[in-house]
Amino acid sequence: MIKQTLFFSSPVSLSLKYNQMIIQFKDTKEVVSRAIEDVGVVIVENQMVNLTIPLINALTGNNVAVIFCDSKFMPNSMLMPLESNAVQQEVQRLQIEASQPTKKRIWKEIIEYKIRNQAALLDILDLNGSILKPYYSNVLSGDSDNREGIAAKIYWQRMYGQKFKRDRNGEDPNSLLNYGYAILRAAVARALLGSGLFPAFGLFHRNRYNAFPLADDVMEPYRPFVDFAVNQLYEFTPNASLDKDVKQTLVKVLTSDVKLKRQIRPLQIALSATTASLVRAFKDNKEKIVYPTFV
Repeated sequence: MIKQTLFFSSPVSLSLKYNQMIIQFKDTKEVVSRAIEDVGVVIVENQMVNLTIPLINALTGNNVAVIFCDSKFMPNSMLMPLESNAVQQEVQRLQIEASQPTKKRIWKEIIEYKIRNQAALLDILDLNGSILKPYYSNVLSGDSDNREGIAAKIYWQRMYGQKFKRDRNGEDPNSLLNYGYAILRAAVARALLGSGLFPAFGLFHRNRYNAFPLADDVMEPYRPFVDFAVNQLYEFTPNASLDKDVKQTLVKVLTSDVKLKRQIRPLQIALSATTASLVRAFKDNKEKIVYPTFV
């Protein structure tokens, strides 16, 4: 089932009644409701949004990713349930005890899928994705020779020219990419928790200040889907800013169609398939990670 993404950019009061999220708009006094079980992501952008504690508990209890934005309207934090899966302890033990060779094998697969999807996107944009074939065809265990970094440089220059650099604080469309990745990251963290995994224990990303390194690992092959949305926005509106319409377009990436095992599925459904396959990979070193490709 596709879960709804709720985006609050105006002042509202949010509360709980009969397992429904009650939304009262402060300006118009209009009141609407949404079933908690139908919600997957809540983005709180406006600084004047009020939430009740019972609602917060109901959202986290249903593994809803609740994302809070800062004063610059960028995703800044999210709620994370302490318990989100019936076999959470067993799964997290597998995760913690996974051997280094297993982690390196999984990381190799992640990088292969990421570069393959980057190549596929370049082909969609008529930018000769075959130039990346040597990189996804020769990824070593743990990507020890950094094929990811080399491929990324070629990828971004093909997309936006020789002078473009992917940098969080760089020129546009970096700000659009930042926003899209932040939403994707939260959705990946939600899927990880739903599979019983702990986002704080990463495979490759290990920054001491990063609370969700496993989400950063798993989302890598999904980044090109955000890149595609940003490219289309930037192609038709080079001066596109992060206004409400642009943000909603980027949020819709979570419901965009992807190809998963020869079937078309919404991206957020694919996320659950990926995280479930990661659990199986921790159990069985022969299990392959499941990732989607472009339709």
